[in-house]
This record gives sequence, C-alpha cells and structure tokens, in this order.
Amino acid sequence: MSIARVRSRLSLLTLVPQDEPEQFSDALWAQLRREAQASYAASPMLAPLFFDSILNQPNFESAVFHRIAARLRNDVISLPLIVRAFHRAAEADPSISEALKADISAVFERDPACERLIEPFLYFKGFHAIQTHRLTHWLYHNDEREFALYLQSRSSEVFQTDIHPAARIGRGVFLDHATGLVVGATAVIDDDVSLLQNVTLGGTGKQSGDRHPKVRRGAMIGAGAKILGNIVVGENARVAAGSVVLQEVPPGCTVAGVPARVVRTATPEEPARSMDQGLSELSYASFTWTI
Repeated sequence: MSIARVRSRLSLLTLVPQDEPEQFSDALWAQLRREAQASYAASPMLAPLFFDSILNQPNFESAVFHRIAARLRNDVISLPLIVRAFHRAAEADPSISEALKADISAVFERDPACERLIEPFLYFKGFHAIQTHRLTHWLYHNDEREFALYLQSRSSEVFQTDIHPAARIGRGVFLDHATGLVVGATAVIDDDVSLLQNVTLGGTGKQSGDRHPKVRRGAMIGAGAKILGNIVVGENARVAAGSVVLQEVPPGCTVAGVPARVVRTATPEEPARSMDQGLSELSYASFTWTI
C-alpha cells in the first residue's frame, strides 16, 4: 500500500471519527472534490462526469444521489424524479445519509483494488446498489410500493443485484463486485458485513412468513455462497466461497462445504474487515470431500 493511500485512509477513517457525522461528511466531501479535480485534469474528456456528479454538487449526499439517479434513469423515471425521492427519504430518515457514508468508507477500507474514494463513488455497482436499496426500502414502507418495486427492478437491471425492498440492511456494508447477489424479502444484514459476488440469502421453498437468513455484525459471506432458510449466520462468522448453508452458523466460526459444516471455531477477528476468503490456516485433512 502506498504512503499516500495510508495517509488518505488515516485522515478519512481514523483522524475524523465516524461518530462525528458533520466533520466526517466534510472530510469525505473535501477528499472527493480533490480527487475529482485531479481526475478532470488527467482526463478532461470526462468533464461532464466529474462536474455533473461532483464538482457542481453542493454536498456529499446530493452528489451521491445525483450519481445513482444518473445510472438508474430511463424513459419511465427521470433523473430529477429519483433525486427528489432520495432527498425526501433522507430528510425523513437521517440514517440513510449516515449509512451511505459508512458504506463508502467500508469499500475504501476493505477493497484492495480501491485506491481512491472517487472509484466507488462513480463506478462501483455494489455501492450504488446498496444505496438504491436504502431508497427502495424507505419507499416500500412509506406507501410508495409501486415506485419501490420499479426502482428495485431497474436496479437489478443496471447493477445485476436483486435485493427485495423489504430486506433490512445495516450500515458499513460492503458488496464486493456484487454481481449476482440475491437477498430475499425477510433477510436481515447487520452492520459491518461483507458479501461477495453471487451470494444468495434465500428461502427453501414456497413457505410464507419469516423465511430468509439473518447475517449478524462482522460476518463475511464468500463468493458464490448460498444461505437458505430462516437461519442465523452469527457475529464475526465466515462462510467459505461456494458453500451451501442450511443450518445456523455459530458466532466466530468458519463454515465450508456442500452442505456447509463448521471447519473452524475461532475465525480470525472481524472477517468482514480482513476479507480473507482463504482457508489456508486449516489443515487440508480436516475436510471430508463427497463426490
């Protein structure tokens, strides 16, 4: 990691605590504007992108809302319509603005491919998909169900994720790559969770009621994992890539396999932050392979 990136991380994630929302927002906004100016200088042919999305916007929240609306708009829903909906939701529920700042910080902290804040802000569909979900969730629960479902469908088309508007998602959530993510209506994702591509939080059949997984704080769900049914993935648990989870995962454990079973009972602390999908710390002989 470069010295410049270390300094940037320290200034944004440590020196300005996230429990001081106004100062944290100002730091994010200042950093994002600096990066936009540098990007414009390097790539002036993209001037409309940098100016419309960032440099001509009044603050960080407005910039995020505008950028996502620009990606979602079509002949049915205009950019101003989506922007107004975001502002209505954020005014009614301030936690939406707080969560989007925690989410972009999570990307910057956990994704080794992310060198600048402007990258998830402009380009990363996982960050955009989860912010769209925050809007559709608010709309769904505030008598605008058709608008919520249409936006969810549009988000699925644009960002390749399918997150039901009723699903509950905490803050500081990182969707790495995001393509193929499916989250059912009664699923719950707590704060500080990381999920990779092609993860399914689904049901097991046609039953109604509470039927989808609950992923607790700090858990990491590896690429291609399928978690099915009203089961709990415990706090700081880790689900290995490609696993099919049909039973509850105890806190702090690693599960792997089809069907998944516990392969470690003391997962390294905060797997959602370390993003370690490898199982190299486990003995190869500890697995039982079934063909």
